[in-house]
Amino acid sequence: MALEELQENAMMSHLVRALERGQDIGHYGRLVFVMVGQHFLSDDEVIALLTKDADCDERKARAIVAQVKSHGYNPPKPERILQWMKEQEFPICEAADGDTEGCNVYKSLKFPPEVYERIANYYRGHG
Repeated sequence: MALEELQENAMMSHLVRALERGQDIGHYGRLVFVMVGQHFLSDDEVIALLTKDADCDERKARAIVAQVKSHGYNPPKPERILQWMKEQEFPICEAADGDTEGCNVYKSLKFPPEVYERIANYYRGHG
């Protein structure tokens, strides 16, 4: 159920399909996958999918999950994903000429309330 819910977002569906094919989704693709996927899948499910990546063994997958959790990273904004896509070969999301729609996980996925609270607190502190 959770995987199906995660795949309601086009970008996340694209990443899951690529992982299931054993493709290397790149460092930032893996990071985005964990930043979003942690809210829908167990750590073991995230790691199992990441290790299908041709360039990600279990040690590396566990390290990424630990990094994301220890820093409390929120799912990235579309602009950040576009920025990261420029730094690797694998296209994390479909984005034409800077259009961020295909990279926006907040439009099609519902995150736990604490994600939105952390974002609001961040902007209150930086606004």
